[in-house]
Amino acid sequence: MGACRWTWGVSSWRTFRSLAARRQPAVLLGLGKLLSTAPSTPQVCIVGSGPAGFYTAQHILKHHKQVQVDIYEKLPVPFGLVRFGVAPDHPEVKNVINSFTQTARSGRCAFYGNITVGKDVTLEELQRAYHAVVLSYGAEDNRVLGIPGENLPGVHSARTFVGWYNGLPENQNLEPDLSSETAVILGQGNVALDVARILLTSPDLLKKTDITAHSLEAIAHSKVKRVWLVGRRGPLQVAFTIKELREMINLPGTKPLLYPSDFEGLRDVIKDVPRPRKRLTELLIKSALEKPSEKEAARWVSATREWGLKFLRSPIEVLPSANGKQAAGIRLAVNRLEGSGESVVAVPTGEFEDIECGLILSSIGYKSLPIAPSLPFDAEQGTIPNSMGRVHKVPGLYCSGWVKRGPTGVIITTMNDSFDTAQSMLEDLSSGVVDTSVHKPGFQSLRETLQQRGVRCVSFSDWEKINAAETAKGGEVGKPREKILDLEVMIRLASQ
Repeated sequence: MGACRWTWGVSSWRTFRSLAARRQPAVLLGLGKLLSTAPSTPQVCIVGSGPAGFYTAQHILKHHKQVQVDIYEKLPVPFGLVRFGVAPDHPEVKNVINSFTQTARSGRCAFYGNITVGKDVTLEELQRAYHAVVLSYGAEDNRVLGIPGENLPGVHSARTFVGWYNGLPENQNLEPDLSSETAVILGQGNVALDVARILLTSPDLLKKTDITAHSLEAIAHSKVKRVWLVGRRGPLQVAFTIKELREMINLPGTKPLLYPSDFEGLRDVIKDVPRPRKRLTELLIKSALEKPSEKEAARWVSATREWGLKFLRSPIEVLPSANGKQAAGIRLAVNRLEGSGESVVAVPTGEFEDIECGLILSSIGYKSLPIAPSLPFDAEQGTIPNSMGRVHKVPGLYCSGWVKRGPTGVIITTMNDSFDTAQSMLEDLSSGVVDTSVHKPGFQSLRETLQQRGVRCVSFSDWEKINAAETAKGGEVGKPREKILDLEVMIRLASQ
């Protein structure tokens, strides 16, 4: 797998046989030259096995019948945010794993897990081994709040919290403090709603999902009864989608806390806004201003947990406990809006509001990091400068997904974005911008190097052993899977 495949035309082969039969010097002396100019199998490397990586691979394999695609992943397991980012109570979103699995099993695609690019192998080594390299490694860092107290115990990024309940090995020891009745989430996007929903969902519902056993136990003993989602701007600027909002409004055992004053007069304002924003705002207005149905009212009366949206608030300080050893609250600046539409900005009024809480989760966005000193990188945006996925000033280097456009959008957005990058590469292969006349060995040239560096590579068939162990363990307790959290256990299973 990954070895060079020569593609000769029929006429070239007949000429070679004819000359060879007559023992012509052209054959004996020029064979090396003939082979060196023959087109070789295009060797493509993709760094990252999340949706961006797999969708890029799918499009390339579908539209180029000779290319070999190798996918590198730092973990021993594939699928990135589909496995570690999608909420456990959204199993339908994870169905894309089925098509990704078909791609990985293709004869022209290979998965190489447990390899960290930038550590186990350099970007420059990949560029020497492959005709083209696609960077699809996502956003693995968090945007910081930049306020006093954000490093106190009790303050976490939403990313690490999601990784904790979804079984990301690096977050398995998070141990969030769920002993406070009130939690605050800074941010009003889909991730913020996911986190709020998981905090407030009954353990009886969660135990049927692939949530990790230790986080399920922690949530079962949680004292959190109220979750505030804080946004610096207003209802017209929330970043979550109507599907996520509807799910939150209908969450069993909970009721929404929406202040009517936040939504009064918005019906006239949204007449000319795009339809998705209009429908979303209409649902917020309905929930805040209209009388609930009998069924809804009865559910709200019996609810033991609640969640709410706080608008026009910006965090300025995490308030410590009396002994100064943990978070006990958060101070918010009260804002007003200036401007109009999506470009509206929040301006402090000079007023403040304090919320008492023991758990604060920052959901203000993820951030990509460069994996090589030579890589063109916009540190402020956390993206690789590119045009349609082509990395600026580096022929043969491409990017897709969040490292290309920033951490925005849903899986369908990533799919279309990745197809665009793949199409750019296909055009470059066709036009000769990516020169495939020069032989590139692909993974074969790196195998010995990785072994010498002590790297145990995990293939896709190795991953399927891990997968079988997880699903078997989950089946014992009525779950789709019980994720393995220990990297050494993963490697041991893969080696069996």
